[in-house]
Amino acid sequence: MTGFAGHAGFGRSPAVVVVDLQRGFTDPACRLGSELDDVVAATRKLLDAARAGGVPVVFTRVVYDDANEQAAAVFLRKVPALAALRPGSDWVEIDPRLGRRDGEAVISKAFASAFFATPLASMLTGCDSLFVCGATTSGCVRATVVDALQHGLSPLVPRECVGDRWPDPHEASLFDIAQKYGDVVPLDEALAALA
Repeated sequence: MTGFAGHAGFGRSPAVVVVDLQRGFTDPACRLGSELDDVVAATRKLLDAARAGGVPVVFTRVVYDDANEQAAAVFLRKVPALAALRPGSDWVEIDPRLGRRDGEAVISKAFASAFFATPLASMLTGCDSLFVCGATTSGCVRATVVDALQHGLSPLVPRECVGDRWPDPHEASLFDIAQKYGDVVPLDEALAALA
């Protein structure tokens, strides 16, 4: 096949979004969780480089409260384990190993994309590219990458900074992203771009 897998590029005004690296997804003790220690460690390296360069950082987390639970009723029926992500629960806390700083926004969301029914697009005004980290590659990361492209941003996925519960959907999603929606890059290349 020809005409696929071009390069979106790094851009000059990047931001970083960390998709759902909350304890409910990074702690295997939660029914939603999986082994993401390497993803968290790699994302922390990317965040430290972004912070050193003054690049904006935004975190997302999935939370279901009385206001959005009804709107997300079908999603909650499809994935009943999501009901554990209630306000005040440990499972909705951003993984502390990421070292979130004061002033780094946390957006709560009810669906896959970090853009859907959130203020993320308006928060990224002036940015031309978006590093997308987080979990899961086949779900919320992929949905966020697709929406970033549709909002005119160049999506960049540092390979080591995303993870999934299952290896096959992870690899298939990275292939799909690289073919059609964004650039999948090694962490070292992402760090060099931020530097």
